[in-house]
Amino acid sequence: MSVTPSTANSTAGLESEGMVDRKNTGRDGWIPTEKGEHLRGRRVRDTAPEIALRRALHGMGYRFRLHRRVAPRCTADVVLPRYGVAVFVDGCFWHGCPDHSPEEFRGPNASLWQQKIETNRERDRRNTAAATAAGWTVVRVWECEVRRDVDSAARRVAKATEHDRGRPLQSPGHTSTASARRSSDSRRGQ
Repeated sequence: MSVTPSTANSTAGLESEGMVDRKNTGRDGWIPTEKGEHLRGRRVRDTAPEIALRRALHGMGYRFRLHRRVAPRCTADVVLPRYGVAVFVDGCFWHGCPDHSPEEFRGPNASLWQQKIETNRERDRRNTAAATAAGWTVVRVWECEVRRDVDSAARRVAKATEHDRGRPLQSPGHTSTASARRSSDSRRGQ
């Protein structure tokens, strides 16, 4: 049986031909395939593009924190707290890069892949909005940008820090030690 787009999204035709073993189908409906085997155990943190971008930023003199929460249920890959910048390094496949994400998924899990990528995109939009609302400047960098020219990607992050240069800086949502001290000193004098 050849797999056509009409049968690709349905496991019924594949099951009847003996190509899908229902006993091995996960509770969430995913069907294990040889093509998808390489996706198991992929890194979530400290990916090669993240590390390359961090090295470039460090080489430019920036100091940062890794994998910090910048809003509820929103963790940035690289955080420059001094400048109020949160950086997300998005993988082309997982986050639906307009240049490199497949336009059409094939196989028995096609509809599940499409749904997963769209869910990731929605979460990215929600996280960007939440971090921005919390006072952070959000920079999203595609994996392919880092692989193509890491220095250019680092300069884009650096550009986001420029709006804060020239004045005392602190993380969004946090008071500086000096302002906290002034506040407590004024209370003691009352």
